[in-house]
Amino acid sequence: MEQFIGQPRLPKFASPKRYDIRLKPDLVTCKFSGSIAIDLDIISETKFIVLNAADLSIQYETVSFTRKASSSYSRPVPGRTAQVLGSAPSSSSTNLFFFPSVVLNFLWQWWQRLCTWLFSLPTLEGFGTNVFEPCKVHLVQEDEILILEFPETLPPGIGVLAIGFEGILNDKMKVFYRSTYEHNTEKKNMGVTQFEPVEARRCFPCWDEPACKATFKITLDVPSDLVALSNMPIVDEKVEGHIKTVVYQESPIMSTYLVAVVIGFFDYVEDHTSDGVKVRVYSQVGKQNQGKFALNVAVKTLELYREYFAVPYPLPKLDMIAIPDFAYGAMENYGLVTYRETALLYDEQHSAAANKQLVAIVIVVTHELAHQWFGNLVTMEWWTHLWLKEGFATWVSFLATDCLFPEWKAWTQFLQQSVEGLRLDELAESHPIEVEINHAGEIDEIFDAISYRKGASVIQMLQSYLGAECFQRSLASYIKRHAFSNAKTEDLWAALEEGSGEPVNEIMNSWTKQKGYPVVSVKIKDNKLEFEQSQFLLSDSHGDGQWIVPIIYCCGSYDEYRNVLLETKSTSIDLEERGAWIKVNVDQTGFYRVKYDEDLQAELRYAIDNKMLTATDRFGILDDSFALCMARQQSLTSLLTLMAAYREELDCTVLSNLITISYKIARIAADASPELMNCIKFFFIVLLQYSSEKLGWEAKEGESHLDAMLRGQVLSALAEFGDEPTLKEASRRFHAFLDDRSTPLLPPDIRKAAYVAVMHTVNASNRSGFESLLRVYRETDLSQEKTRILESLASCPDPNIILEVLNFTLSSEVRSQDAISALAVSWEGRETAWNWLRENWEHIAKTWGSGSLIRRFVSSIVSPLASFEKAREVEDFFATRSKPSIARTLKQSIERVNINAHWVQSIQNEGHIAETVELLYQKN
Repeated sequence: MEQFIGQPRLPKFASPKRYDIRLKPDLVTCKFSGSIAIDLDIISETKFIVLNAADLSIQYETVSFTRKASSSYSRPVPGRTAQVLGSAPSSSSTNLFFFPSVVLNFLWQWWQRLCTWLFSLPTLEGFGTNVFEPCKVHLVQEDEILILEFPETLPPGIGVLAIGFEGILNDKMKVFYRSTYEHNTEKKNMGVTQFEPVEARRCFPCWDEPACKATFKITLDVPSDLVALSNMPIVDEKVEGHIKTVVYQESPIMSTYLVAVVIGFFDYVEDHTSDGVKVRVYSQVGKQNQGKFALNVAVKTLELYREYFAVPYPLPKLDMIAIPDFAYGAMENYGLVTYRETALLYDEQHSAAANKQLVAIVIVVTHELAHQWFGNLVTMEWWTHLWLKEGFATWVSFLATDCLFPEWKAWTQFLQQSVEGLRLDELAESHPIEVEINHAGEIDEIFDAISYRKGASVIQMLQSYLGAECFQRSLASYIKRHAFSNAKTEDLWAALEEGSGEPVNEIMNSWTKQKGYPVVSVKIKDNKLEFEQSQFLLSDSHGDGQWIVPIIYCCGSYDEYRNVLLETKSTSIDLEERGAWIKVNVDQTGFYRVKYDEDLQAELRYAIDNKMLTATDRFGILDDSFALCMARQQSLTSLLTLMAAYREELDCTVLSNLITISYKIARIAADASPELMNCIKFFFIVLLQYSSEKLGWEAKEGESHLDAMLRGQVLSALAEFGDEPTLKEASRRFHAFLDDRSTPLLPPDIRKAAYVAVMHTVNASNRSGFESLLRVYRETDLSQEKTRILESLASCPDPNIILEVLNFTLSSEVRSQDAISALAVSWEGRETAWNWLRENWEHIAKTWGSGSLIRRFVSSIVSPLASFEKAREVEDFFATRSKPSIARTLKQSIERVNINAHWVQSIQNEGHIAETVELLYQKN
C-alpha cells in the first residue's frame, strides 16, 4: 500500500470506462448522498484498486468489485465509437463529421441502446459473476486517494466497482456547493458543481485525471418543484411525492472535471442552431430576458466554430446558466456551461458597453464555447498542458468576436491580453507555459496569465508566421485526429508542422518550455539594421533565455512587410531603403518587447505625433517604453515625452492602456517625491483633455460601441487625477441619479466614473457620498451594478473610509466572489489595506481557502507596496502562513514590491522631471 502514497498520478493497472452516478442532494441540510458504479478495465493482475477521493464519508460496507462473466469482451462504450469516428484519416470516418449533429445524436442513442441489449445477453462463458470485497479500505487525505486492497488477485478484464458515499454541500464555490438566491422573496439554496481542476473527487470517487476519460450516466433525486440540469438531456423523469428522479442521457467520453449538475428555480430563453442543437440560457426567475444577448452570441458562435474546426458540436444541447455565487468567470462543462451572473447576463437599461463586451469575449461565451472543441472534445493529457485549452480558447474567442462584431476591433483589444501575459512573464518568479505538476495542490496556481494570455499570444504569433489559412487547416486536422481523446503540446505542433512544412516544434519549444521572453534591441549601424535579443526582466537582472523570434518589421510605410527569423543572439540585415521610421514587431503579433536606440525612438515619436502609425503599433511602442522605464532601462523623462505624443489619441485600446500606465506612474511618482505627484497628475489631466472634449458626458448619435466604453474610462481617470470640472459635473449627475434611478443623466457607461468622482470627495467628516453609494448597492439586484460600486468605493483617498470599505467586503452583504472587487485601493489606502490583510488573514484563509480568490487578496494588496521594508514585512508575515496554493503568487507579489522600490530609487536619482513635465504640458 505504501507504494501508492506521495505519487503525483494514479497507477495505470485499472482504467475507468463508464460511470453510473446517482446523487441525492438535500438543499436544506446542505448534505448529499450518492452511489457510483464504475465499469472498470483491470489491465493487469492486481490486489489493489487506487482512485481519487477526498472529503467524502465512504460507506465501507457498500464497496465491492464485481467481475463480469463476459469480461474477456471489451464492452463498447460511446467514447470508443466516437474515437473511431474522430481519428480518421479514412474518408468514410471523416465524412461522418459533416452529418448534422442532431442526426449523429439520434444514431448515437440507438447505438447505445443496441450495445446495452447485446451485452446483457448470456454468453457461452456462463451466467455467473465473481464478487470481490476489499479487506482494507484506506482513504489517504493528504494524497486525496482511496486505496482498496483485496484478499485475492483481481484478474484482467471488465468489472464493476460499486461505492456508496456521503458529502457536504459546502459554501466555498467549488465541488458540489450551495449558492444562495431569492425566489418569491424567500432565500433559497441552489446546488452547483465546480470540478475543475481536481474537485470531482470530493463529490464522488473517481479517476480524477484528464486522461482518464469515460462516459457518464447521471441520475439525480431532487425536490419535484426544482429544475435539475446536467451535461446531457433528460431521458426519464419520475415523481414520487416531493421527490423526482431525473435520468440523463449517457454522455460521450469526457474527463471528470467536465461533469456538471445544477439544481434550483430557473427561467430560460431558447434558440436552435441551423443544424438542430438546442441552446438555452438559464437565469434566476425573472431575469431570463437578460440572457438574450448571450443566447444570440452562443448560437452564432457554435455555427462559426463548426465551420472553423470542420467538426460539428458533438452534443444535442448546450445550456448556459448564470450562478449568483461563482468563483471564476465561467466554466466550460460539456453541454452545461456555468457562469458568474456578471459574465452572462446583459441588461439593456443597466449594463454598460463594457459588460456587453465582457459577455461576448473577455471571459465568456466565445471562450467557453471554444472549449467544447479545444478542451472537451480534445483534452490535454495532463495539467502540464493546461495552456493548450486555455491559451487556445482565449485566442480563438477573439477570432470569433472579430467575425461577429467587426466594429469592436477585437484584434486591437487582444493586445490587452498579450500585455497581461508580458506583465507576468517579465518576473523572475514567472513559470514556463508548460510547467511540471507533481501534486494536485500545484494546479490552481497555473490558471494564470501565462497559461491564458501568454498561451494565446504565442498562438497568435505562430498563426501570423504560418498564415491564417494554413493554421486553420492544420487545426481542423489536429481536432479530427484527437477527437474524443487526449493530446499533448507536441501533438498540436506535429499537426501544424505537417500542414505548413515549417519547423514548428523547434520554433515553439523555445516559447513553451522556458519562462520569460526577449527584448529585441534595434539600432542602425553602417546602413545595417542590427537586432540583438536578451531576456527581459523587470528586476533588470540578467536572464539566460534565448528564443527563436519571428520578427516582422517595416520601414516608413506599411506597403511592404519584411520578415527575419532571429535564431541566434544577434543578427543584422542590409537596409535597402531607410524610410522615415522603422517599426519592429508590426501589429504586435510577436510576444517580445522592442528597445530602439535614441534616433529610432525619436523618429517613432514623430510618426505617432503625426498619425502615421496604426493603433496596434502605437499601443506596442507605448507599452514597451513603459516596461523599459519600469525596468530602469529608460528614464521616466523619456517615457513622459513619448506619452505627450498621444495627446490626440482616440483609439479605445490605446487610450485605455495610456490611462492604466498613467495611474501607475502617478503612484510611483508620489512614492518617489510627494511634491512631484501634483505636477504629474496635472500633466495627465492635460493629456486627456482632447479625448475628454471629443467624447463628452453625453452619448453621440450613432457613436461606436468602443466610444461608449472609452467615455467612462476617460472620465474615471480625470476623476482619479482630481480634475475639478469632472468632479463637479459627476456630483451633479450622481445626485440626479439618487433622485431618479432612470435619469438619462447617468447612463451605465458613465456610472462608474461618477461613483469614483463621488468617492474622491468623501472623507471621515463628509460621508454623504459614501452612504449614498452603499444605499444604491443595497437596493440593486443587478450583479454588475454591485461590482461597479465596490470597485468605486475602494478609490477613496481617506484611509479611514478605506478601512470601512474593506470591512464591508467581509460582511454578509457582499457575496464571497465579489469581495475582491474592492481590493484595488487608492494610493493613500495601501498601508491600511496591508494592515487589514494581516489582521484578518485567518478569517480570509478560512473563508476563501485555496483557489483564485485568495490569491487575489495577496496580489491586489501586496503588489502595490513600494519599499524594501514592506517587502521584508510581507516575507516575515507569510513565513509561517504560506501554503502551496499561494506560494507562487506570494513570491511574485514580493518581487513586484522590490521592483517598485528600485523604480522609486531610480526616479529619485533622475533630475529635472518636474521641469520637463511643465514644458510638456505647456506644449500641449
